[in-house]
Amino acid sequence: MKKNLLLWLIFSHVLFVFAQEKKYTLSGYVSDFASNEKLINANIYNPSTLTGTVSNLYGFYSLTLPEGSYQITYSYVGYQPQTISVDLTKNQFLNVQLQFKTIGEVTVVGGRVENKVLDSQMSKESISMEMVKSLPAFMGEADVMKALQLMPGVQSGSEGTSGLYVRGGGPDQNLILLDGVPVYNASHLFGFFSVFNPDAVKNVSLYKGGFPARFGGRLSSVVDIRMKEGNEKEIHGGVQVGLISSKVFVEGPIKKDKTAFHFSARRTYVDAITRPIMKNDETQAGYFFYDMNAKVNHKFSEKDRVYLSAYFGRDKATVKDAYEENSGYYSDDNYIESYSSDDRSKIFWGNITSAVRWNHIYNPKLFSNTTITYSKYSFQVSNDSKEWEDNELRRDVFYRYKSGIDDVAAKVEFDWYPQLQHQIKFGFQFMHHLFTPGVETYQGDDSEYNDINLAFGDQKTHANEINLFIEDDWEISSRLKANIGLHFSAFDVENTLYTSIEPRASLRFLVNDKLSLKASYAKMQQYLHLLSNSTVGLPTDLWLPSTQRVKPQLSHQLAIGAAYHPNLKYTLSAETFYKKMNNLIEYKEGASFFGSSTGWEDKVEIGEGESYGVELMVRKDVGKTSGWIGYTWAKTNRQFDNLNMGDWFPARYDRRNDVSIVLSHKPNDRIDFGATWVFGTGNALTIPTHNVQRLSVFSYDFVEMIPYQEGRNNYRMPNYHRLDFGINFHKKKKHGIRTWNISVYNVYNRQNPFYIYIDESEYTSQKKVKQVSLFPILPSISYSYTF
Repeated sequence: MKKNLLLWLIFSHVLFVFAQEKKYTLSGYVSDFASNEKLINANIYNPSTLTGTVSNLYGFYSLTLPEGSYQITYSYVGYQPQTISVDLTKNQFLNVQLQFKTIGEVTVVGGRVENKVLDSQMSKESISMEMVKSLPAFMGEADVMKALQLMPGVQSGSEGTSGLYVRGGGPDQNLILLDGVPVYNASHLFGFFSVFNPDAVKNVSLYKGGFPARFGGRLSSVVDIRMKEGNEKEIHGGVQVGLISSKVFVEGPIKKDKTAFHFSARRTYVDAITRPIMKNDETQAGYFFYDMNAKVNHKFSEKDRVYLSAYFGRDKATVKDAYEENSGYYSDDNYIESYSSDDRSKIFWGNITSAVRWNHIYNPKLFSNTTITYSKYSFQVSNDSKEWEDNELRRDVFYRYKSGIDDVAAKVEFDWYPQLQHQIKFGFQFMHHLFTPGVETYQGDDSEYNDINLAFGDQKTHANEINLFIEDDWEISSRLKANIGLHFSAFDVENTLYTSIEPRASLRFLVNDKLSLKASYAKMQQYLHLLSNSTVGLPTDLWLPSTQRVKPQLSHQLAIGAAYHPNLKYTLSAETFYKKMNNLIEYKEGASFFGSSTGWEDKVEIGEGESYGVELMVRKDVGKTSGWIGYTWAKTNRQFDNLNMGDWFPARYDRRNDVSIVLSHKPNDRIDFGATWVFGTGNALTIPTHNVQRLSVFSYDFVEMIPYQEGRNNYRMPNYHRLDFGINFHKKKKHGIRTWNISVYNVYNRQNPFYIYIDESEYTSQKKVKQVSLFPILPSISYSYTF
């Protein structure tokens, strides 16, 4: 009895001492020393307790430790680490600025806190703007989206395009966020460039699976792009002149250390170059795009900061066809002395995004982000046709097709750090969608049909969407860590309510300090559909909501993998995944976007899909030489009841093998170069295998030959491979740095297939399959100056 009482007293004392152990929180922001730009995912590490944390998307960190003295190390890849002595006897707010290290072997002390071995997140890739700018640039334009295409599990669509096909999904299944605002069409120049100007981009993260609960609304990936905030200490800027476009950026303080801005803009001038050449031609064509990014941030106090950001971009393509005849001729028994016509076609498309964001620190353990956003995507196709006979206007007809989507949203997110083992995020979002699926207008005067004034199509469709989420990045033990979350969404459209409960989980088991095993599961539901019959990024894509007849898209994705970090320079990763997709839509045979504004549900097929594969990657992020080697083996299939006789068939962008080798080397401050080599199995397409006979519908005596195909997507294009090379020459001037960039696209002039067609010029049973290639070897040069 006395022994039990003694044990109880000792146990009670231990509990009392443990309960009385005082803990305090060290919190603040980690930023760049030169500009005070906040650093995302910077490491805050305590070597004595082998514990640490990382800064959030806004540079804020919170680290709770027992009372005592510590040596806290702050580090970020590419920056000099900094160790600070902290006497933690109370809650402290400490801002830390790190200095960028431009050359030499970069040692990242405590960097393992954020590497793939210790992180619970899997299927995530990040890429720095320095790497993007060092890679070979297509037509002199460095491109974020093209850099992401080089990651394992990510494929491009067609030659030169910037679309993403992630783990068997389509481009509409990617949630592309610019400062938290959805971007619905991320392409310029019919898909050959993306809308993201590298001069305006601060950070890019790609999630291919294991999605954190804070993301929702798409099946295949999340591309999270953050814009630069602006330099709070001094004015900086730059200009670049290339073969097809020029751009400029400037940033600096409005009020030093308190208010800063960033502005960047670019424009192509293909239209200005070609206009003199085509001046006397009857047919003239023109094209240009421009975009602008702007951001202002203001610090009201250490606890409150406000950001305003905006993007505006537009593409315009025009074709003018003029004809004139003065020889005289008869038409309908009337003698016409002169005839002329003027036909003008135009295509406009573009995006607008804007956000107002308020960051607030309630206490050292609770951080909030409140955002109001607006996003708009629109495109318009128009044709204006006029005809004159004997100088009298006989026909004047105007046709226009408009489509688009507008979003207004409000979101509140919280980062809560209750204990060192838990980092909890939770929040709420409300979004209002306004769809304009397609409005067709005919107006004018025609001598044959008299006055025309027609407008038809679904003018507006309103929808409301609600998202709630909670996720916990939980360090269960020294070896086991998990990110467990739940995402709830609801979508209300035309008296139909859809809801979805989406569990998310990622697990990491630490075998040792260099090797970890991982697994993840994510359910995703997508309420938007994209009708597209184009493979080259044309803007003839219609964003449409789920309806009573067309249900939301749904996916389940499982992944397992391993990450190995032999030293601070290299990371090796391997993942295998399986993804099941339901309620996918596709145009029926022969249907197109024209007329889809009414009854579009009758023009689509609804089916399912699956994708599975293996992804391998070796990556080096520090030192003079950096880059990665990636390999993907994958299989992607589709099944529609009314296509391919209901049998499964390979998706168009089903590729068995995909290889990318990316290299960047900077021997000194005066020169750096980059090279990429890619290989991919050819895209699938449908080719008739032979002809069959049938009686003509016009004559019982005539037998006609019609093409017959054995299976959908039964043919493979030739394999795709290409080498690109680029080099930058830098020279320090009195007030800045001058850079010449020389890039060569398709160095060994590979004739890669852009599309395949059947040559029917010979009226025999033997048809020829012919290939059209788009880009031969293509050199480019650009000049830039930064100050």
